[in-house]
Amino acid sequence: MRYLFLLIFSLFSLTTVCAQEVKLNNGKQIGSISSDGTIRNRSNAQIGKISSDGTIRDRNNTQIGKIESDGTVRDRSGSQVGRIKSDGTVYDRNNSQIGKVESDGTVRNRQNSQIGKASGVKREWVAVAFFFFYFN
Repeated sequence: MRYLFLLIFSLFSLTTVCAQEVKLNNGKQIGSISSDGTIRNRSNAQIGKISSDGTIRDRNNTQIGKIESDGTVRDRSGSQVGRIKSDGTVYDRNNSQIGKVESDGTVRNRQNSQIGKASGVKREWVAVAFFFFYFN
């Protein structure tokens, strides 16, 4: 339930270097993620950033997490919150599958239902925005 809450919150909180739209399943744009990792909400305000080294920052440039090279996602205290496999499958801290980001950017929940789309963006970044962190 926590992840559903975070997902819904991040969906409504998620555009400039070649930004790719982040959309809900109904096609409504909720924000964007640019090629430099900048995350913007639907009002185009910067709400976070994921650096090339995997550092995840909020709108105040405070580090809130990290994506490690093996796909492990950690929070600000270094605790593992999940993992993203190379095929886009997303797991929570208990190693339960919570979703998947397909190669075309389709985002699916644990029941394999499409919940969104973010084409042209790194899978890891999409997974972080949809499943792990609330950017406000």
